[in-house]
Amino acid sequence: MISKFKEIYLYREMIASLVRKDLRGRYKGSVLGFFWTFLNPLMQLLVYSLVFSIIVRVEVEKYYLFLFVALIPWIFFSSALTSGSGVILNQKDMVKKIYFPREVLPIAHALTNFINMLFSFIVVFIVILISGVGINFIALLYLPLIMLIEFTLVLGITFLTSSITVYMRDLEHIMTILNMLWMYLTPILYSITMIPEVYLPYIQLNPMTAVIVAYRDILYYAQVPHIQTLLSAVIMAVVVLVVGYLVFTKIQRYFAEEL
Repeated sequence: MISKFKEIYLYREMIASLVRKDLRGRYKGSVLGFFWTFLNPLMQLLVYSLVFSIIVRVEVEKYYLFLFVALIPWIFFSSALTSGSGVILNQKDMVKKIYFPREVLPIAHALTNFINMLFSFIVVFIVILISGVGINFIALLYLPLIMLIEFTLVLGITFLTSSITVYMRDLEHIMTILNMLWMYLTPILYSITMIPEVYLPYIQLNPMTAVIVAYRDILYYAQVPHIQTLLSAVIMAVVVLVVGYLVFTKIQRYFAEEL
């Protein structure tokens, strides 16, 4: 295990190169280019805010902010469910012809989307300042921690889905459908307090529930996340990462044959 980590570390320049390539090529040729990083979440915010503030009324003060501080982390997570599943398939020529630790591809993909989320948080803080909600700087100290927890979760899911998709190509399409279902089972568009108590234990089994609640505590309620919320998020993220990585390492030896 330690030798594998050392090997991945030796390929850190390859990871950095893949991240730079993806960031540069993502909006290459488009008129607005990198500004789509900010415009995409803003357009989603506008649509959801109109629907749930005007048409289907959700009685939440400053709903646009309530939604936005959860939507940005969700977009990062959904990248693991959708584009993350095709990471190995999309680089099949490289996988078949060149030796390198295959873990490099999921790590680079997760890092690319994590960096995109960081840039999107610039807009989040602007919206917070405009809203007048204010910032609790003590609570803000927990933001890097919850970001790291979410990155761990995203990386674990990317390991899992990208490896299985090599053998089961339909999974890439299934994950697109699952992404939509998973979003509505996560307290993004609504508050966790709105969930009937009988269903709450099931919703809390969702690894993104604790993550979203923590983000919202820090950025919307301006309070330190509850220790139980953080512990739950850490445990589930670590479990997903371990399971995802074990599955990945178990079946990666046959990638070249399957591709």
